[in-house]
Amino acid sequence: MNQDGIDLRTSLGYLLKEASSALRTAMEEVLRPLGMNVTRYSCLELLAQRPGLSNSELARGAFVTRQSMNVLLQALEREGYVTRPAEAPVGKVLPTRLTPLGRQSLEKATVAVRSVEVRMLAGMTEAEQSGAFRILQSMIHSLRDGNDAA
Repeated sequence: MNQDGIDLRTSLGYLLKEASSALRTAMEEVLRPLGMNVTRYSCLELLAQRPGLSNSELARGAFVTRQSMNVLLQALEREGYVTRPAEAPVGKVLPTRLTPLGRQSLEKATVAVRSVEVRMLAGMTEAEQSGAFRILQSMIHSLRDGNDAA
C-alpha cells in the first residue's frame, strides 16, 4: 500500500469498479453482434419498463449526459426503434416510446444480457446472491443519502 493512497488490493470501491467494468465489457461483447451497446440497450430497457420517459430521465437511468442521450434518441428515432412527438404535449418534454421494432430488438438484447448476468452469478448460491443484492443496495443508499455511518 502506498503511504498516501488506498491499497487497491483491499479497496472495496476499487473492486466494485473492476466488477462494473468487467460486467460492462461482457455485456458489450454479447450486444455487439446485435448491433447494440450497453447505453442503447439501457435506453430501450428503460423505455420498455417506463414508457414516455423524457430525455433527462433516460439520461439519468442510463448514466449518460442529456446531450449523449439526445444524440442516441435521434439515432433510435431515425432507425425506427423509438417514436417521439414532434411537439411536447405538455411543457418541453418529448415523451419517448418504443416501436414494435424497438421491442423486437430489445427482446433479443435482453436474452443476451440475461446470459451475462447468469454467468456472473453462476458461482453463488441463492442466499449469496440475495445477500450481495442487499449489500449493494445498502451501499448505494448510504452514498446517495450521504450516510457515513458504518
